[in-house]
Amino acid sequence: MSTIRLLTEVPGPKSREMAARREAATPRGASKVSAITIERADGAVLTDADGNTLLDFAGGIGVLAVGHCPPNVVAAIKDQADKLIHFCAIMGTYEPYVQVAEMLNAVTPGNFPKKTILLNSGAEALETAVKVARSYTNRSAIIVFEGAYHGRTNLTLSMTSKYGLFKKGFGPFAPEIYRLPFPNLYRRPDGLSEEAFVDDAIKRLENAFIAQVDPSAVAAIVIETVQGEGGFIPTPPRFLQRIRELCDEHGIVMVSDEVQCGFGRTGRMFAVEHYGIVPDLICMAKSLAAGMPLAAVTGRAEIMDAPHPGGLGGTYSGNPLACVAAIEAIKMINAPDFLERATQIGLRMREQLLRMQAELPIIGDVRGLGPMLLIEFVKDRATKEPATAETPLIVNEVLKRGVVTIRAGLYSNCLRFLPPLNITDDQLDEGLNAIANAIRAVVSQPVA
Repeated sequence: MSTIRLLTEVPGPKSREMAARREAATPRGASKVSAITIERADGAVLTDADGNTLLDFAGGIGVLAVGHCPPNVVAAIKDQADKLIHFCAIMGTYEPYVQVAEMLNAVTPGNFPKKTILLNSGAEALETAVKVARSYTNRSAIIVFEGAYHGRTNLTLSMTSKYGLFKKGFGPFAPEIYRLPFPNLYRRPDGLSEEAFVDDAIKRLENAFIAQVDPSAVAAIVIETVQGEGGFIPTPPRFLQRIRELCDEHGIVMVSDEVQCGFGRTGRMFAVEHYGIVPDLICMAKSLAAGMPLAAVTGRAEIMDAPHPGGLGGTYSGNPLACVAAIEAIKMINAPDFLERATQIGLRMREQLLRMQAELPIIGDVRGLGPMLLIEFVKDRATKEPATAETPLIVNEVLKRGVVTIRAGLYSNCLRFLPPLNITDDQLDEGLNAIANAIRAVVSQPVA
């Protein structure tokens, strides 16, 4: 039985009316992907203001690994709201804050003493990790990579790579940020093997310690295990291993940004677990708290303890409602059955996306890790010229057919898939079929 049920065009009249109110009340910089207005949701299913039921393949941009409104999360939030909505962890202690920290110390990679600081957003987690690393090493330089997205604060925007969409007009940016090439295997030079391309990236990384910054000045190397906004590009294992070795050799803090790729999104609790590599600090947010605003940095206790008392924290950081939601979400995601189901979703999705690629030349690449998957649109598979004009048309056509998706990639020419990981096989197949039909419809029409 079909989940998608369209009573009006999408977006419908009530959605468009609300979108117009939003445009009038909010600045244009706070852009929106679509004009739909959502009234309620359950699992992977959205219901909009016009009564249409849609499938969510964006998951709040990767926030909803456990789906919309899981009953246990809703019950925990309701129960907590009756007891304590806010106190502020700076002022004292409440049990849910401590429990989340204890759970993250237990589930993150590494068999060593750990500590956790709770925060509000992914950007705040990355900024805090930089502060911790600088305090621990008494150094200032930070190494990041092309294609990275780390947030929208001044420091994390300085660390972020995509200039036109995120950084244009917002400078000056923070100093002591050194950006190095990232080995995007799909876009390697013609005639160069994957192994040779990774070798070259490693040499450039090593050369940067001579040409750009001395390792004795570097506080941290910060890397997304799987690039998110940059296009769902898994870090090649040898490249990540070399980063770990260089950090060990030079006393540099290795920071894994798992804001988008963590919490089951790749079929493991954390993407870095696929590599057998343990970072010093790991940054988390998004699916950590089932849609509630919560982020965290967990890492080696001696590193986390470096900042002076009062140097970390925030008014809302570790809010009790967000903490109880996180407790339930961590329990759900860390269950073997949940992670196995996520893996199966990834296999089923990849198989169908590869079939689409075989049929539709506009799909140049299918990539990702586990169920964190993406397709990249190109005008020509030989030249790999990005299909930047066609991609928004595809996103809009997919929405008209009842599936919510979002773009990604440095050229904004990719379609990323972040469905709730409790989506059913029937819902997954229905959504992917709608996406395939939308792509067919767009490529059959000339692009102006």
